[in-house]
Amino acid sequence: MTKVSTNINLDADLKRSAQELLKDLGMDLTTAVTIFLRQTVRDQGIPFRITRDIPNAETLAALQEYEAMKAHPEKYQSYANFQEAMEDVLA
Repeated sequence: MTKVSTNINLDADLKRSAQELLKDLGMDLTTAVTIFLRQTVRDQGIPFRITRDIPNAETLAALQEYEAMKAHPEKYQSYANFQEAMEDVLA
C-alpha cells in the first residue's frame, strides 16, 4: 500500500496532550489517526456518537429562571456587592 503525507492543523495543547496519552498506549499520533480513519471507512461514518450536551432538569430550570430574571429584573432581589448577597443568604 502506497503511503501519502497529510497535513492537519491542531491546537498545540491538544496535540501535545494526545501524543502523551497515545505514547502511554504504545502508539503515535499517525497510528491513532490511521485507526480512526480505518474504522470510519469500515463503519461508513464516525465510529462514535457525536452529540450535543443535553442539560439536565436542574440546569434547564436555572436557565429558565435566568431568562425570567432578564425579562423582569424588578421581580427579583438585587445586591450592591457579593458580601451583601452572602449576608442575606446566611441570615
